This record gives sequence, C-alpha cells and structure tokens, in this order.
Amino acid sequence: MVLGYKLRQDTTGAASFLKNSTNAAATQVLSIIGKNYVDNVNTDSLQNIAINNILSQLDPYSVYIPASQVKLLNDETKGNFTGIGIGFELINDSVYITDVTQNAPAYKVGVQIGDVFLSLNDSLIISGNNRLKSGVVNLLRELGSTVKVKVYRAGKTFSVNITKALLPISSVDAAYMMNSKTAYIRLNKFSETTYREFMLALEKLKAQGMQQLIIDLRGNTGGVLTSATQIANEFLHANELIVYTNGEKIGKKEYRCVRDGFYPELKLEVLIDETTASASEVLAGALQDWDRAVIIGRRSFGKGLVEEQFKLSNGAALRLTVAKYFTPLGRNIQKPYGKNIRNDSPKLAKRFFKGEMVYADTSTPQGKHYKTPQGNIVYGGGGITPDVYVPYDTTILPKPAVDLFLKGSLTKFVFLYYLRHISDLQMIKTPAELTDYLKPNDAVWQSLVLFAAKDSVQLNGLNEKAKTNILEKFVALVAKERFGTQGYFEVNNQNDAMLKQALETMNEPKQ
Repeated sequence: MVLGYKLRQDTTGAASFLKNSTNAAATQVLSIIGKNYVDNVNTDSLQNIAINNILSQLDPYSVYIPASQVKLLNDETKGNFTGIGIGFELINDSVYITDVTQNAPAYKVGVQIGDVFLSLNDSLIISGNNRLKSGVVNLLRELGSTVKVKVYRAGKTFSVNITKALLPISSVDAAYMMNSKTAYIRLNKFSETTYREFMLALEKLKAQGMQQLIIDLRGNTGGVLTSATQIANEFLHANELIVYTNGEKIGKKEYRCVRDGFYPELKLEVLIDETTASASEVLAGALQDWDRAVIIGRRSFGKGLVEEQFKLSNGAALRLTVAKYFTPLGRNIQKPYGKNIRNDSPKLAKRFFKGEMVYADTSTPQGKHYKTPQGNIVYGGGGITPDVYVPYDTTILPKPAVDLFLKGSLTKFVFLYYLRHISDLQMIKTPAELTDYLKPNDAVWQSLVLFAAKDSVQLNGLNEKAKTNILEKFVALVAKERFGTQGYFEVNNQNDAMLKQALETMNEPKQ
C-alpha cells in the first residue's frame, strides 16, 4: 500500500510529470490539458492534430493513420479484404446492387445485379427516406462476420444471411490480345499479389500468340515496391540494377535482377500519365533507363520517396518517409515541394493550366539529364518524361461533361439502362459483339440529357466531340456491366488516343 501510494504521488500532478525527462514536451502539454483545462476536451483529437501538424513540416507523404483506417490501407497492400463481394450505387435513396463477384459470399446466397438492399441486421435502414447517413461500406465493415440483409427484388422482399470471407483485390484490370501479336495489360496498383497476377496474365497471353506487349500504368499510384521490381526483372537480365533507395538513417539498398527475365527481348511499351506515381514510376524508369521500353504518354506524377509503416501503441500507424529512390542511372524523380507540401492537387492542376497536358512538356524537361546505354537522353527531378508525348484533348471534357462523370450521373444512367435491357444484353457473348450491337442513337442521348439534368448537369449545347466521347464512354460502361472491368477496357481502348499512338509506334520499323 505504501509503495502504491508513493507511485501514485510520483506520477500525478504537473510538477512531477514535468520532471520526467523521458516525456516529450508535446506529450506533457496534452497531459496537462487533459487534467487541468477549464472545459472537457477530446485529447485524442488534439493529439491527431498535433501529430499531423508535425508531419506536415516534413514531406507530402509522411502521414499519421488513425486506428480505424489501418486495416483498410493494409488490405490494399496485401491484395485482399474481408467482405461480401458486391458493388452498388445509391440511386434515388436506394442501394442498388450493380456488381456481384462470382463465388463471393453474396453470390453464393443468390444476390443478383439489380437487387435493392433495404436494411442490415434489421435495425440499420440503408434505403428509403429514413436511411442512415452513414456510408454503406463503413456499416458493412463495422458489422460482425455474418450480416442479415433485407433484399427487395421484383416486388418481393426477403432476407438472407451473408457470411463475410477473404476476397482478392485484383491488380490487373485487363489483359487481352489487341490484335494477332500485340498484348495489352493494365495494372491499377502494386500489392503483394500483383507480380503473381501479372505473370499468370502473361502466360495466357503468350499462349495466345503475344509477340509484343503494352503495359498501361495510367492511374496507377504505386504500392509495394518489390512487386514493381519483380515485374521489371522479367524484362531485364541477371544482376542489372532496377532501382536503389537511399536514406540518411537506413543507408543505401539496391534492388537488382536476381536472374535473367523470362521476356528480356519482348518488344515493350509503357503508357504513363500525370497520375502514374511511385512504384509505377520505378517500373517505367527502370525500363526506360535500360532502353527496354518506349515510354508513351505524359510526364508522370513525380513521387520519388519511400515510406515505411510503424505500428503505434494505440492501434494507429505512422507512415514515415525513410528514403529516396533512384532509377538505375541515378535519377530521383521526386518533384520539388515547397511550404504547402500537403496539397499536390493545385500543382497537378497547374500543369493543366500551363498547357503541359496539351503541349509537349518534353520541351521543358525536368532536372538533370542522363544518357542511357543507347544514347537516349532522360531526365530526373520531376517525374518520368515520356519518349513519345501524347497531349490531353481538353475539347472532349468541357465542364458539363466533367460534372457528368464526377457526380456519377453517367454510371447511374448506364446501370438503369442495363437493367431495362438485361435480357438482350446477356445474349451478347463478347465485348466486340457488344460494340457492334450497341449504337447509341438520339433517343439514348436525349434520355441521358434529361437524367443528367436531375443532377444539375446541363448537357444541351455540348460540342460534337464531347458528345461523341460521352456516348463512347456509355458503351464502355455498358460493357463493364456485362463483362466486368476487362470488358470496359476492351471497348474503351478502341477510342483511346494514347493507345492508338502506342500501336502506331509499336509497328514502326526498328531504327
């Protein structure tokens, strides 16, 4: 009892706390506020603010991850998540099921595209005027391993119990033969499963006659570095340097090819744009430095920093920049960041306003230049600059068209169209057949104009190119409903300017 009293005496009160040299000033301040402030305050919230303010002085990518978000981010990295296997849209206050993953829990209990989810576990109303404002995804994540769902279908209501399972998050959006010898693969991320997915896709394409390959990294913001290096290895030779990292505290680490790749001579092109970042830039940079691929598109995002994640005692995590990465020639492609280091969006927008998306930004290369083994000049310090520049066509996306996509009006319209024509569309066997079958007419356009107006999107008066682009996206999105993500890209790619350029470049005779 005496020891306990003395311990309590030594660990309470500001004076004794401040004598403890092991406590940082920030921790001391929070403790004093919690014990002595005039009003009740949430010290956890204050702590989050304090930590984020500290990290904001370092770089754009060192972040504090609250405990509630750690699992979600880790799932993305691992390439799987625990769920029921559905996609949905909120239309007119109702949760419509737009996708059911084959052999996932929802599929096994008979959930179908077009079903409406009314409630979860009886008490959680998610459709109708009295629906909860909490996000459906968050509700499903927070509920236990088995969820009772009330379903509405064709005028009838029934309930099903769905038990969650571990489901894969695919890194490969599409992998198919564009013609008799040219294969196409689109990667949306680099997770722990990406390399295996990529190699399985390549094996199938090789069996179909692949002689040359286009890797699409547009929109790929990176992920697990080793997945990118493993993929690079398949196109290089043993012991060739892929990338190296260097940091003051952790030193230098090299990532080299562990063996000859399976495809060291395969003709290769890589598509990049302003949303290609991090591990994607590692892959593109390595293939460019070794003259293994022609890089086509627009200058990439410019993220050349490496983060390591540290677990914290409260269940949260600290993702801290510990090194910079460098391409084989020594390029660090990290773009400069100033005082407002947290906000990269204005900088990306600035590239649009400066005309870099419309006029070749290769005319103003970034940073120091380097020479590849074949004598090509490449640059560091601001993303990967493409070998072949493809401008962004601003005429196809005036503001009403942008609003149509951002507000989800087009995807909702497509889904409702699909439901009305589902019996006919399910008779179509391939994306190519669907393109031939589905020729949007003026009646479809006028229906879309009226539908979009309900979301305050005015499509009347659009130029012809913008209208054509929207109708092309309409067909591609119908293909997504019918055939999944790959169906979308097989149709959408037929009108993709960057891919058209890639095919032209691929077929040019070797100099």
